[in-house]
Amino acid sequence: MFGVDFSEMMVIMVVALVVIGPERLPKVARTLGHLWGRAQRYVNGVKADISRDMAVEEFRQLQKQVQQEVSNAEQAVREVNQSVDQQVQELNAAVAQPAAAIMQSATAAAPSAPLESAAAAPQSAPPIPQPAAGIPQQAQLELVPPVEQKKLAHD
Repeated sequence: MFGVDFSEMMVIMVVALVVIGPERLPKVARTLGHLWGRAQRYVNGVKADISRDMAVEEFRQLQKQVQQEVSNAEQAVREVNQSVDQQVQELNAAVAQPAAAIMQSATAAAPSAPLESAAAAPQSAPPIPQPAAGIPQQAQLELVPPVEQKKLAHD
């Protein structure tokens, strides 16, 4: 530990026996043992405090990094959202112009038909969707309105 061999330790013990005496040596050894234990506990406490402080600092740095990554991700989401909104507006504008032109030409060219014949005509059921070419039927999704479910009584 301190570079003390067994032979040197024996010399120290013999000198202590001669200087202190055989009657007081056990009491002194016990006191030294208690002091040595206190010193070890103090050193271990200081080591624990230092390691705890280092861990707290590491957590703070990690928290800063996570917050920075979150803010970067939020900024990226905002940019993508703005880009999508802009593209949707452009598409709506592009679709609205031809649709308005079609509506104007349809109203101008079509004679006004009596509404009674349209109301009297039987309404047919919506067409059944057919599977798209090249897409397996398991991969196709169909939106179906939810069916009212009966509430089961819990026993």
